[in-house]
Amino acid sequence: MHRIFLPLLALGLSTFPVTAQSLVQEKLDMERAGFEKDTVMQQITYRDAARLDAYERIRADALKQARTSPTATDIALLEEIDQREQRTFEGFDLSGDWECRTIKAGGLVPLVVYDWFRCRVSDDGAGWALEKLTGSQRTRGRFFTHSDTRLIYLGSYFVSSDRPPSYGAGRASDQVAYVFRDREDGWRMEFPAPERESELDILEFRHAR
Repeated sequence: MHRIFLPLLALGLSTFPVTAQSLVQEKLDMERAGFEKDTVMQQITYRDAARLDAYERIRADALKQARTSPTATDIALLEEIDQREQRTFEGFDLSGDWECRTIKAGGLVPLVVYDWFRCRVSDDGAGWALEKLTGSQRTRGRFFTHSDTRLIYLGSYFVSSDRPPSYGAGRASDQVAYVFRDREDGWRMEFPAPERESELDILEFRHAR
């Protein structure tokens, strides 16, 4: 599986420190080489590559804010999620119907936990594709391998009454996340610096009941 690690060019997220590893530099190098390999780097925008480069810093700040929430049960849930072990995706099939809920950390309010909605992952032969099926705020996109224990999601935000835009349509709709398998039958996505409301969005998945 392909691992992507090289030095950072901040590109729009200069408030976060430069790190030694960078998806931005990987994309730039591959672009200069003419994208000889068909990988996630060919599709990801520079802005979203920079958001992933800043993921650790964004996440730490968001969780720090979230822990100031007055709702103890929400904090306990966040801590439980944070302590889950990262498992390999090898042999794990994401396809099927799932229940999914959004947890917003940092930003306008410290911590918000939403109800469960319906999501579906399908395999169209080119890989796994996700669509959130219920709720007013939706996402649709695709998954790409980053390592044995982490995927990259490139998707688009839309509201239920609108037609989903394509990824790359612009910052108002573009979404990027790291994806982790954190339970035997569950997984989650973490969106650093989403465009709306929070500093970190977590989309948690469990099998549909």
